[in-house]
Amino acid sequence: MDGSHGEGGGQILRTALSLSIVTARGFRLENIRANRRNPGLRPQHLAAVRAAAAISGAAVSGDALGSTELTFAPGHAGRSGDYVFDVAATAERGSAGSVTLILQTLVLPLALAEGASTLLARGGTHVDLSPPFDHFANSYLPALRQMGFCFDAQLNRWGWRPAGGGEVACRIAPARVERGANPPMPLTLVRRGPLRRIAGRAAAANLPEHIPQRMADRARESLCALGVPVDIKARCVSAACPGAGIFLTAEYEALAVSFSALGRLGKPSEAVADAAVAAFFEHHVSGAAVEPFLSDQLLAPLALATGPSTFTVAEPTAHLLTNAWTIGQFGVADITVDSGRPRHVRVAPRPCRAPR
Repeated sequence: MDGSHGEGGGQILRTALSLSIVTARGFRLENIRANRRNPGLRPQHLAAVRAAAAISGAAVSGDALGSTELTFAPGHAGRSGDYVFDVAATAERGSAGSVTLILQTLVLPLALAEGASTLLARGGTHVDLSPPFDHFANSYLPALRQMGFCFDAQLNRWGWRPAGGGEVACRIAPARVERGANPPMPLTLVRRGPLRRIAGRAAAANLPEHIPQRMADRARESLCALGVPVDIKARCVSAACPGAGIFLTAEYEALAVSFSALGRLGKPSEAVADAAVAAFFEHHVSGAAVEPFLSDQLLAPLALATGPSTFTVAEPTAHLLTNAWTIGQFGVADITVDSGRPRHVRVAPRPCRAPR
C-alpha cells in the first residue's frame, strides 16, 4: 500500500495493523506518513506497530523510528492478555505520543479474541492532532458498545505535550451477544434524536486554578440557551508538564459526540472554550448524527460488523475518505458516501474475516 494516499498520515498504518490481525493478511506499507512535516514512523506509530506485533506474534521489518517502509505479517489472531505499552520507552526518551491512537489500533483485534484483556498505555492522553482521552472514553467506546463490544477505560494520569507521562487503563472483554444478534452488530445512526445534555470538564495541570474555571464558565454561558442541562466542571490536575483544555460531550438520544480544544501559551481561556463550543454548534446545526472526527474512526469497526451500517456526517473528511480507501485495500467492506445534506456514509461488510 502507498502511505502517501489521500491525507497520507498515520491512520493508514493504524487501520492496516488492525485489519491485518483480524483478517490474517500481511501487508507492506511504503511512503509512511509521506504528507507530514516529519515523515516516517514517529514514536506513537512505532509503539502501535510493536503493540500490534505483540498481540499477534507478527513478523515485522522496518520497525524503526523514521522508517518510511514497513512489512507486517501476523502470526496468529489477536491474543488476549495483560499488556503494557509505553510510547516514551519506544522513543528512548520522553514522548507525548498519543496513547488513544495506540489503543484504537488494538481494541478491535482484542475484542474479537477469545478471552479478556487489559491494556496499560503510557504517553500523551490530551495532545494535539489526536483524540483526547475524553473523546475515546465518552464517544468512541460508547459507539462501539452499541455494536456489542465490551470496553472500559480509565484515566490514571494526565499526559500533555511535550512531556507526556500520562497513563490510560483499558479493559476489553469478548463481544457479547444481545437479543439473539451476533456481534459486532451494525449501526444505523442517521438521525441523532434530540439533544439531552451537555457534560464535560475544563482541566489545567500545574497552572493557576482560575484558568480551568474561566474555560468552564465561558462554555456554560455560551451553551445555556440550548435549554438542556449543561454540566461542565473545572478541575486542576497534576501532570509531568503544564497543560490545559476543555472537553465537552453532547449527549443526543442516539449517541454521544465530543468536542474539545487545547490551550496554549498566550491563548486566553475564553478563546479555548469558544473553540470547543464553536465545534459543537457547527455539528449541531448540520443535523448529522456523527461528528467529523468520530466518523472516520467508526469505519473499521463497522467494516467488521455482521451487516450493513449507515450513518450521517456533515461532510466527509480527508481522514474518512483515506480510511475508506485503506479498508478497501483489505477487501473487508464496500464504503460509499452519498450526496445530500447531511451526507450518508454506507458500510457494507464482505464475509472475509479470518477465523479466530
